[in-house]
Amino acid sequence: MIGSFRNFAKTKFAGLLVFIMIIPFVFWGMGSMFSSGNTNNIAKINNINISTQDFIDHINKSNIPEKTIRANLDNNIIEELLSTLISSTLLEQEINDLNIIISKKILSKKIKTNKNFFDEDGNFDRIKYEKFLLENNQSAPGFEFRLKDRELQKKLFDYIGAGTSTPNFLAKKMFIEENQKIEVEYINLANFYKKKNEITEKEIKDFLNENEDQLKIEYIDFEYAIINPKNLIGVDEFNQAFFDKIDEIEMNISNNLDLKSILSSSDIKTINVENFRYSQEKSNIEKKIFESKDIKFDIFEDENNYIVYKINKLEKRSPDLSDIDLKNEIIDLISQRNKFNYNKELFDKINNKKFNDNDFVLMGKNNINSLVLNSVRDNKKFEINSVELLYSLPPKSFTLISDEKNNTYLARILKIMTLDRIEDDKKFKEYISKQNSNTRNNILKSYDLLLNEKYNVVLNQKTIERVKNFFR
Repeated sequence: MIGSFRNFAKTKFAGLLVFIMIIPFVFWGMGSMFSSGNTNNIAKINNINISTQDFIDHINKSNIPEKTIRANLDNNIIEELLSTLISSTLLEQEINDLNIIISKKILSKKIKTNKNFFDEDGNFDRIKYEKFLLENNQSAPGFEFRLKDRELQKKLFDYIGAGTSTPNFLAKKMFIEENQKIEVEYINLANFYKKKNEITEKEIKDFLNENEDQLKIEYIDFEYAIINPKNLIGVDEFNQAFFDKIDEIEMNISNNLDLKSILSSSDIKTINVENFRYSQEKSNIEKKIFESKDIKFDIFEDENNYIVYKINKLEKRSPDLSDIDLKNEIIDLISQRNKFNYNKELFDKINNKKFNDNDFVLMGKNNINSLVLNSVRDNKKFEINSVELLYSLPPKSFTLISDEKNNTYLARILKIMTLDRIEDDKKFKEYISKQNSNTRNNILKSYDLLLNEKYNVVLNQKTIERVKNFFR
């Protein structure tokens, strides 16, 4: 099937626990695109259909300018908008299943206690309320419906994450541990690895023999054609006639017709490529075909074109060392293996307590550096996971860590400067709030997984692509 939404479909839906405040306005005429009797659904959730019109209405309510949508098509804005619609539909189902309700009395209280609608004396002002509705092009029933919807969702989330907080004594202990200072000494291991120019021809050949099957390179022969409205139907517009032709091509592909026969009614030329292997320097279209090689005959979207391709041959060959680029790739693999083996040997010594302070000093000689980490979030030198590892170890410990550039270091924890008390009460309160929020989010993530199992979401790829192409 066509479409960049394929991976999204595999995950069923994205960003489930999302809800947005929506303000309706008059859209710029997108509805006419589907007014000619096209009633295709864009998605289905169990037995609930989400029609194309439902999605159009949702886009109308999003208050996102057309130019913003156009500018972000390649950033999956259509997919994100569909995700929020699916999310709200799922949440509505959950609310119904759990029989969560909001009374008219509570809704009325929510409105009457909204400070935006207060007069100078702090009382609810009906005129201010009506003015707000008028300025935002809303009716009272419409506003109250959306308010009810938001309050029901909030009640659902409160129901799921109720009573989740970290005990104060535990939060205090964690805060102190995470904000104490650690003095670390470290040695850059780059100088201990075998250099690439020191790798011999024998090592290369031995490596190839040991990993012959894994190192074989895939080559493909294929043909493809670039299709757009101009070369398919003679116009520049992505209209219904163009998509009808695309549907026809898809049908012919499923019937495994010859590519040239499929394109025989047009002047579209096919491009033949032989002995193709993947490389970053290759064209994007040809790389995409290679990445999709498991599907022998298919069509996909690429920017403002559609690409139809057919794989004619696929084979695996042993690397040709006369190819300098290939040889360098092999040398890189050997170099990585050598680094791994060196690191593993060193780590095993540390783990088996066969590495001590004297070994560290001898190894470092004049290349031992030091720094002070101010908290578990201090990643100015090492990447954050390495910092967290250091904070989990006792003084005088050795370990291997890395930085953001994947350089590896042997580190020794020289000393830990423990906090005796919490000096910044504001900082501690912020920490507690964050911990409670993290706990709540973890619960919601678990709930998200539960809903993934509970609901089956099916997406209509063709309709999604047509919506996207409308904005192009």
